[in-house]
Amino acid sequence: MDKTERVIKLHKILAGRRTPIGVQELMDRLETSRATVYRDINYLRDYLQAPVETGDDGVWYDHQQDDRFELPGMWLTPDELNALLAVQAMAARTQGGLRDLLAPLEKRVNTMFEKTVGGKRRPALERLRMLPHQIRNIPDEVFRVIATAVLQRTRIEFDYRARTTGERTHRVVSPQLLTYYRDTWYLDAIDETKRQFRRFSLDCISKPTLRDERAADMSDEELARETEGGYGIFSGDGRNIATIVFSQKMARWVADQVWHPDQQARFLPDGRFELRVPYSNSSELLMDVLQFGEGAEVIAPIKLREQARATLMLALNKYES
Repeated sequence: MDKTERVIKLHKILAGRRTPIGVQELMDRLETSRATVYRDINYLRDYLQAPVETGDDGVWYDHQQDDRFELPGMWLTPDELNALLAVQAMAARTQGGLRDLLAPLEKRVNTMFEKTVGGKRRPALERLRMLPHQIRNIPDEVFRVIATAVLQRTRIEFDYRARTTGERTHRVVSPQLLTYYRDTWYLDAIDETKRQFRRFSLDCISKPTLRDERAADMSDEELARETEGGYGIFSGDGRNIATIVFSQKMARWVADQVWHPDQQARFLPDGRFELRVPYSNSSELLMDVLQFGEGAEVIAPIKLREQARATLMLALNKYES
């Protein structure tokens, strides 16, 4: 009998009794040693949160709690629980309702992994730190409604404020993908009014409402064509290829980074680092390159190089007045 079978049987024994059961009887019924029985009892109590009590009379369930306790339907190994804890920490960093939705799971996992440090019980999540960076606030209700629409394949309508112009429009869309990128969420969808693929930033969405209509589905090929190939959040065919050269100092930072799945990179004879990446829209690429200051130089194409030069000149002019 393996551990899973023993724990399930132990639970059934304790749940079916109103009086304590002796350890020796448990050893006989589980066909195992005293040490293993105690390990299984500890596992049932500490990891599965069963209302196990022990005393001179034996082992029993606290019947004020056991009516609410059931063994979990999904069993995880310690390594899997550690991974789950890390994912929970990442969810806690995000905006948009994920943390609230996972709060019951967080409480359960934290209880499993609590340690006593200096006489104080400390949740395990305190040992994992995720630092937010330029997070955009998304109302919980917006995230919940849109996530429901994506997963249940339902059309949705909402008001949308364009970030570049401030224009407000009303949209009816068939959601396709919900994407988390650089500390914010995006909705990829078919705009049913214009019958075109569109990408919406969730922080610009308000008053989302589910419609009693089935969402139209794009084929895998169509979705890949619309969402892949460009640079960063911008989709496209990536027909443009940018060549950027980084100084020796910056090379040590950039060499281990993946800017694009189809990038080409090499060290130059003088120790500098050359990176070639496809792009369809230059906006995000330029922001990423210019953060390196004099440590990065756009070599090609000429149009992109001129855009970088113009941006730097405009920034310089701000400091000359």
